[in-house]
Amino acid sequence: MSDPTIVNTKSAALNTETVKSLTKEDAKVLSVEQLNLQIKQLLEGQIASVWIRAEISNFKAHTSGHYYFSLKDDKSQISAVMFRGFNSKLRFKLVDGLEVLVKGRISVYEPRGSYQILCEAMEPVGAGALQKAFEELKQKLKAEGLFDSARKRSIPTLPQKVVLVTSPTGAAIQDMRQIITRRAPYLEVILIPTLVQGEGAAEKITEALKKAWLLKNVDVIIVGRGGGSIEDLWAFNDENLARAIAASPVPVISAVGHEIDFTIADFVADLRAPTPSAAAELVAKSAKELTERLVSVNRMLNMILERQFKKWDQRLENLKIRLIDPKKKLQDLILKNDDLFNRLEKALDRKILTYKHKAELLLQKLKDPAVKIKLASEEVHFLHKTLIAKIQELLKAKQIDVKNKMQLLDSFSPLKVVERGYVIVTKDDQVIKERSQLAEEDQIQLRFADGPLQVKIKELKLK
Repeated sequence: MSDPTIVNTKSAALNTETVKSLTKEDAKVLSVEQLNLQIKQLLEGQIASVWIRAEISNFKAHTSGHYYFSLKDDKSQISAVMFRGFNSKLRFKLVDGLEVLVKGRISVYEPRGSYQILCEAMEPVGAGALQKAFEELKQKLKAEGLFDSARKRSIPTLPQKVVLVTSPTGAAIQDMRQIITRRAPYLEVILIPTLVQGEGAAEKITEALKKAWLLKNVDVIIVGRGGGSIEDLWAFNDENLARAIAASPVPVISAVGHEIDFTIADFVADLRAPTPSAAAELVAKSAKELTERLVSVNRMLNMILERQFKKWDQRLENLKIRLIDPKKKLQDLILKNDDLFNRLEKALDRKILTYKHKAELLLQKLKDPAVKIKLASEEVHFLHKTLIAKIQELLKAKQIDVKNKMQLLDSFSPLKVVERGYVIVTKDDQVIKERSQLAEEDQIQLRFADGPLQVKIKELKLK
């Protein structure tokens, strides 16, 4: 690098004062890069974000997806860039000569020492004021709760009467009528004609909507029109119309413009359809759709019933396992009773032998025959009395036990079931449990509470 004290002059000899001024300690020499960096910091630090109204020129859409163009007016111009992440949100096409309102920030490209504006948002001139009014009304109504899904009603699945609030001459009404006629010819359609754009259109749409309220048995109202610019659709951003839609006693579908178009009416309506044709398809269910839905519901019902039947079958099997046959219970009690009596007899025999043995021992000890006879008599009398008392006590206890078991057994008796209004069917002394055990000309016996009844089967019908 050349000596900073040497400057380009016409004369080889430098004035002494000039040299001194160049060699002062406070003099600072910058590189081009440093200068551009300071300019960048100054501009970007002082001008954070700006709005510019200008005309687009030299527009170029790069293969990377970024937009490069100039913004100019009558006296000046500035380079501009709109990166792909921002230009993907544009709802209109950029062309040379288009007057736009741009929001962006100043940026300096250091390698070339040039500055430009990085565009973040853009609107066509004329739409900016409308967009601002749209956002203000949107925030106002949202704060009041008019957009809340909780206040919106569901659209009837099979409406019978539909009112269309739209232009009688537009393409939207023709499309809706054609779709409804083809898909649901049974559907009654009433048109309330109205203006859908221009001065006074919002008031006319509101009046038509209120006329629809006066009709009887209306299931749903469709309010809408075909596509257009923001100015064309502006009638559907009216506050009075929005409040009328929210207050409608009949569910309202908003079908305004194309899928990318959003209006205030869309936000307050019970349902937004992307297009008028889509709204017509929503209310006019085709026979195929209804059939598929019925098949689906039928399949679901069958699955639910099948699961329930399986559950009931399993419960029945569990009850069968837990249920004890009364005849078997009676047999068990008889066997138990016999066993108890056998044990009682054996116990009594053992007691008698014991007392008899004791008596014999006492008699052997006594020498006097008279005493022997007397003592033996007393002993036998005592033993007899004691034995009788013991037997009576045991019999009484067993009688009580048998009585309790007989009462329990009686509760399981089939006769008790008969007394409650049921009938026992038998054939050849065999209880009939299944219909397959019977045939025509069979002789069967019906056991009622007041006695048996002989019956002959003439005709057997299984249902």
